[in-house]
Amino acid sequence: MRIALDVMGGDHAPGPIVKGAVEATRDQPGLTVVLVGPTERIEAELTQFPEADRDRLPIVEASEFITMEDKPVEALRRKRDNSIAKCWGLMARGEVKAVVSAGNTGAMVAAGLMNAKMYLPGIRRPGIAAIFPSHQGPIVIMDVGANLAAKPEDLYQYGVMGAIYSEHVLGVTAPRIGLLNIGSEEGKGNELVRAAFTLFQQSHLANRFVGHVEGRDLYEGHARVVVCEGFVGNVLLKAGEGAVEFLFSVLNQDFAQLSTALPGDLGLQLRDRLRCIKTRFEYQEFGGAPLLGIQGACIICHGSSGDRAIHNALRVAATMAEVKLNELILDALADSPAQPSHADANPVPLGSDPNPA
Repeated sequence: MRIALDVMGGDHAPGPIVKGAVEATRDQPGLTVVLVGPTERIEAELTQFPEADRDRLPIVEASEFITMEDKPVEALRRKRDNSIAKCWGLMARGEVKAVVSAGNTGAMVAAGLMNAKMYLPGIRRPGIAAIFPSHQGPIVIMDVGANLAAKPEDLYQYGVMGAIYSEHVLGVTAPRIGLLNIGSEEGKGNELVRAAFTLFQQSHLANRFVGHVEGRDLYEGHARVVVCEGFVGNVLLKAGEGAVEFLFSVLNQDFAQLSTALPGDLGLQLRDRLRCIKTRFEYQEFGGAPLLGIQGACIICHGSSGDRAIHNALRVAATMAEVKLNELILDALADSPAQPSHADANPVPLGSDPNPA
């Protein structure tokens, strides 16, 4: 299994990115991670891991990289030798099965979707799936930013792809699917959501479709796949991340004061328990967000990803390829009530010009 890794993606690159790759190859004997970025900087990082199997950590030179502040499409055109485009090029030529990056999300999406040949057959617009915690286990939210101009068939396809990912990568048996809406009653919401509701009811997934889901009900896990359009999904994702960070910052302050007042080891035990709880909500555990609906596999990691997140992202990307996720998606979509013309595909990546050509 060969996976291309954007070594220059992320707030802390390249150190933790290279370390995550080394750890992933150590834990997965069949994995080769192609390190894409400036050769000298990668070589310098690899010297810290003399035990690493260098045969499974080949380097592909990329002299440029796209920053978080760059405008995605503009940067892709201006920086032709960038690490993100090099990763996608490797996958387009069949030299790797997947790409992983913690870099600019808009550029990562745009680089893949500007080439229509990278779409799975029948997919109008791919989408990004994010993993949220719930009382029942991990839930998939899709789309969280790849498509800001969704149509009803897009939402239906997101439900299909999200359910396949949930079942075959996250291990959820027959995951239930819900539509994010402003109310749970049938008939609520805008025209887009109402039309998508009808598509789900008429599909082979009707017995697993639970209808509308409100934002406050996500964490109950009644629906293990929650579908929405990209604008709403991205706001939901960022609001959720911010809420978790705020909550744990407050708890850390309060627990620090409380632990000093407790006798013996009780204070330390209390803080250890808090750290264990926090781990259940950290994005590092899931590695990143898959871009579903493309040829191959793609994991988009959080910009602040450390080595553990990169390690897990590489593991998930390998799993997606090993279970032949795309074949499962195509089989599931064969009975779709909505088969859009591929000529209608016109991606609008997050943060990019809606007419990138």
